[in-house]
Amino acid sequence: MPLHRGTHGAPRTEEHRRLALNPFFGEADPTASMDTAPPTHRLPDGPLPPSSAYRLVHDELMLDGNSRLNLATFVTTWMEPQAGVLMGECRDKNMIDKDEYPRTAELERRCVAMLADLWHAPDPATAVGCSTTGSSEACMLAGLALKRRWSTRNSDRYPATARPNLVMGVNVQVCWEKFCTFWEVEARQVPMEGERFHLDPQAAAELCDENTIGVVGILGSTFDGSYEPIAELCAALDELQERTGLDIPVHVDGASGAMVAPFLDEALVWDFRLPRVSSINTSGHKYGLVYPGVGWALWRSPDELPEELVFRVNYLGGDMPTFALNFSRPGAQVVAQYYTFLRLGREGFRAVQQASRDVARRLAAEFENLGDFRLLSRGDELPVFALTTGPDVHAYDVFDVSRRLREHGWLVPAYTFPANRQDLAVLRVVCRNGFSSDLAEMLLEDVRRLLPELRGQPHPLTRDRATQTGFHH
Repeated sequence: MPLHRGTHGAPRTEEHRRLALNPFFGEADPTASMDTAPPTHRLPDGPLPPSSAYRLVHDELMLDGNSRLNLATFVTTWMEPQAGVLMGECRDKNMIDKDEYPRTAELERRCVAMLADLWHAPDPATAVGCSTTGSSEACMLAGLALKRRWSTRNSDRYPATARPNLVMGVNVQVCWEKFCTFWEVEARQVPMEGERFHLDPQAAAELCDENTIGVVGILGSTFDGSYEPIAELCAALDELQERTGLDIPVHVDGASGAMVAPFLDEALVWDFRLPRVSSINTSGHKYGLVYPGVGWALWRSPDELPEELVFRVNYLGGDMPTFALNFSRPGAQVVAQYYTFLRLGREGFRAVQQASRDVARRLAAEFENLGDFRLLSRGDELPVFALTTGPDVHAYDVFDVSRRLREHGWLVPAYTFPANRQDLAVLRVVCRNGFSSDLAEMLLEDVRRLLPELRGQPHPLTRDRATQTGFHH
């Protein structure tokens, strides 16, 4: 999460604090009790009535954006009220305390088994997995398993003379860069080339050597929503093994796509059906349709997860194996995931994801019909599409569009691509459950209203791309 440093802005005067408080925040008598707002950068001297504390926090949060209009995030922003009730009932349960909350632990086990079956594990009964706080933690755990398996095989060379590396496309989510930095692994990245915006299988294989702990394939790039060719990647690594003897495992980062492809792209082979795929992660809180706070990591079999990475504790009662970066965390999101699996089933998930894809494809086509934009993807893999301004558009750029849409409440990110396509700046639209065709039409109406003004500009308004947008991948 972002780092924050101390106070922000000028300190509040006593007069400012007096006028910041609505007199009606007093419990009963508007003229009694509180006469100044509490300080904001030190603990207040005394307590507040609960209703007053609520109103102060509630009113400040009104300045946040509307999450339903946030087309930058992949994170779920709508669930049924019943799911919210269940989460409220479970938010005080500590997920780590499996002896005290055995039924919550059982729901977690069931979710792992359901995902193992969904992703075609050779034997879903023996596949191992765990819940996490999100796909970023799941990626960290998968990376650690890859590194430990590699270091065990190379115990005569590591750490003295061998430095591990991990091969990936330059389009990976930032969590993989964090993994490589935190655990001292060299990141070997395949750059973008031309209209290829993700990993090239042959180029990835060429970066592998005896120190490669694995290759990461992305099922659903955050840059443009496209699937990386996992089967072709595995085939390239099979050919590499035939030539050199190097046996390189693949981890599939399915943060989004692992909860889309099984329902909408059943013929696509990307999961444990490929013998080289040793582990898969996903975000329960993305296209798993759960509010933020849950991810999943699964391994093909116990052999892929080194036993020494699993810790056991008994001081909460019972003997509990755990593999996580976090320890204590609420069980609410895991319960919500099980509720969603139970509520929707395969056909329900198919209907929800198909609706999101249909909205994305239609909206992408409508943007293209405006004549000012060129599509890089069309929402036909992840329900996500990316677009840039056409070659004849010189009065404005995607950063101007993003900034102007924000005035209407829409959060549509604009950003530049990485090496070797830093010249390319795009808008990205993420369509999720709850982003209906009606909302899509409202977005289009706002774009249509803005275009005449944008076309009338003498040039794009901001030259410094570092300040053009608040969105950074």
